[in-house]
Amino acid sequence: MRKIVSIAMTAVMLASLVACGGSKTAENASAPSAAAKEASNENQASADASFSDMKVGFIFLHDENSTYDLNFINAAKEATEKLGIPSENVIFKTNVPEGQECYDTAAELADSGCRYVFADSFGHEDFMIQAAKEFPEVTFAHATGTKAHTEGLDNYQNAFASIYEGRYLAGVAAGMKLNEMIKDGKIKEDEAKIGYVGAYTYAEVISGYTSFFLGARSECPSATMEVTFTGSWYDETAEKEAANKLINDKCVLISQHADSMGAPTACEAAGVPNISYNGSTESVAPNTFIVSSRINWAPYFVESITACAEGKSFDKDWTGTLGTDSVLLTDINNNVAAEGTQEKLDSVKADLESGKLHVFDTETFTVEGKKLETYMADVDTDPQYEGDTEAVSEGYFHESEYRSAPYFDLQIDGITLLDTNFG
Repeated sequence: MRKIVSIAMTAVMLASLVACGGSKTAENASAPSAAAKEASNENQASADASFSDMKVGFIFLHDENSTYDLNFINAAKEATEKLGIPSENVIFKTNVPEGQECYDTAAELADSGCRYVFADSFGHEDFMIQAAKEFPEVTFAHATGTKAHTEGLDNYQNAFASIYEGRYLAGVAAGMKLNEMIKDGKIKEDEAKIGYVGAYTYAEVISGYTSFFLGARSECPSATMEVTFTGSWYDETAEKEAANKLINDKCVLISQHADSMGAPTACEAAGVPNISYNGSTESVAPNTFIVSSRINWAPYFVESITACAEGKSFDKDWTGTLGTDSVLLTDINNNVAAEGTQEKLDSVKADLESGKLHVFDTETFTVEGKKLETYMADVDTDPQYEGDTEAVSEGYFHESEYRSAPYFDLQIDGITLLDTNFG
């Protein structure tokens, strides 16, 4: 099917070249002939038609009650609307577990005529690969995965973004808040302790809380952090209990890599400032929410679905960046954030984009009291590759450059893990 679309698009391009093949004068360029106008209209109609009959499917681990899944849902709606795919051709499957149910759902979507099928959770990957092998004419795409670059399937791809940069920015906002609390006499310098609610001990979570901590410490050098884990991506009760545990342990600001409103509601009840993830939680925490970082998946969906429609090859391991608007911060809650936060974040963001600043600058942290000089990162999951990529060079750890999914999994000084039973 993709070959047919490719032939059609080639015909359109040839028609366009013929229509534009007359005089090259400026007059003709500014005043196209009636034939050129007609051809242009036909070309536009053909381009629209390539999406008007396209059917796509999306698989979500939870539903809109999860900030993580809601972020994907909103991006999928935005992208498909922008491409002109009719709403009846966009199928959402929610609350799909990380098990055989994912394969069954992916196969069902392929059988129903979907030419593009996407899944949003780490544990979906093996089942998406299974479906990709069975349906070679369907494009299967997956977020946060690690195996597309070693599986060698033409119709399977992974995607992620440099969210560690967004986490760092959110951490800067946290550090500024800590400084404000110290200045106002609410805490002492040695009481600037952050609490962090993590889901699992995966590299994705470690990279996230480490980059957040480094951002906070760039503003508040006395900051420390405690991390606890829930063993679940989405468990409102566990996340609320984890936040309360950290608050009771004298953490004065809370952040998270978990998907419910559990931690933000606990912070609101206790009057503790919080930084959320994947979207604003101001609706449930108007007096404590500061800001949130999130991945904007809409640019990826537009590019990936377009490549599928046109029968073109696409990155097997796509990484979005600040520059592609794939890493964003929500609006700052100025009622809670420290004065000058927006201006500071704008400045730091510019330094990250220009390369002047690197999140994992090895001058800014130590591991067991020593500067990190080398680290052979395990960026491949194929058994024939074993930790063979040097990730430290030019004075920093190169996160998400050798594959899209995070692989920073080091425990740096200043962060205490309260439990590590989940992974």
